[in-house]
Amino acid sequence: MVYAPAPLDPKLPPVRINMLSDTQSRPTPQMREAMARAEVGDEQVGDDPTVNVLCERVAALLGKEAAVFLPSGTMCNVAAILSHCRPGDEILAHPTAHILTSEGGVHAALGGFQISPLPGADGQFNVDTLRAAFRVKSRYAPNQRLVSAEQTANIGGGTIWPQQKLDAVAELAHAQGLVTHMDGARLLNASVATGLAANRIAAGWDSAWIDFSKGLGAPIGGVLAGTSAFIDEVWRWKQRLGGAMRQAGIVAAACVYALDHHVDRLAHDHTNARALARGLSQIPGLDVQQPETNLVYVATTSPHLTAEQLQAKLRAKGVLVSQLGGRVRACMHLDVTAEMVNEVIGLAREIVRDAL
Repeated sequence: MVYAPAPLDPKLPPVRINMLSDTQSRPTPQMREAMARAEVGDEQVGDDPTVNVLCERVAALLGKEAAVFLPSGTMCNVAAILSHCRPGDEILAHPTAHILTSEGGVHAALGGFQISPLPGADGQFNVDTLRAAFRVKSRYAPNQRLVSAEQTANIGGGTIWPQQKLDAVAELAHAQGLVTHMDGARLLNASVATGLAANRIAAGWDSAWIDFSKGLGAPIGGVLAGTSAFIDEVWRWKQRLGGAMRQAGIVAAACVYALDHHVDRLAHDHTNARALARGLSQIPGLDVQQPETNLVYVATTSPHLTAEQLQAKLRAKGVLVSQLGGRVRACMHLDVTAEMVNEVIGLAREIVRDAL
């Protein structure tokens, strides 16, 4: 998994268009003002009013009893799984899932868990694949404890799990005695794209979280939700993983602002993604997966131009994109404009033409 040539390499021109990830989005002036005005207190003892408001709002948004504010989406996954599972337990997830590809092996390192991959197209597995993965319960087999789904499926192309599939997977997992966890880093992208409420998407999933430092534009943070008893246990793991963030209302205020002002605008990112895909798909030598949300994945079909070379040549022209799974990924976010999209299409056309 390769993200990009170093953006600060002095031999490269400055980055003018940053499509590396939606994590590259920066707080708007209005968001910074909200942060400056935030009421704060000691988060650890429940005395930060802004953090409390944020957690209450996300719990309601996802249809759960309680929630906790954590520094990152990765920590949301880690704390959730450490709370759900015990050493030796088995987790079932897609082979491209973030918990398997992008969290440094933390689930094995800290929890002693094994993650078994469930294959499927576009970053998703189906209920038949899940059923086939169930083991006969015996002393020789690991305890199958948790099923995880990533909504949207990043490496799968930013695809949206159909609600019927999510419901069926959760129902089958529960019938088998497993708990369910939704990596909802871009869950609100799925909600905006489908028109389904976030609590409907997360229904049937014992824990779920949303990331504020991606398309929502906050500088930091994710909020993990579940039952009150589960969140109590997550707090124990939050303490073990580094503790509270004290006067965290300063950053929680950015997340509250994002809920008020940056959710509906995710549709603009989806529009930009479709426009970029439409333009790139008209260039011979590029194979573009049609986006469902804000991620555009592009493969090269010419032996004269690899995905790595396309990424490097765009970077040489001041455009930062990532490379995942042998494809170039361009990510739309609030700092990407329609004009930037058009410019990248033109630059890609020049690069492909010069390579042929």
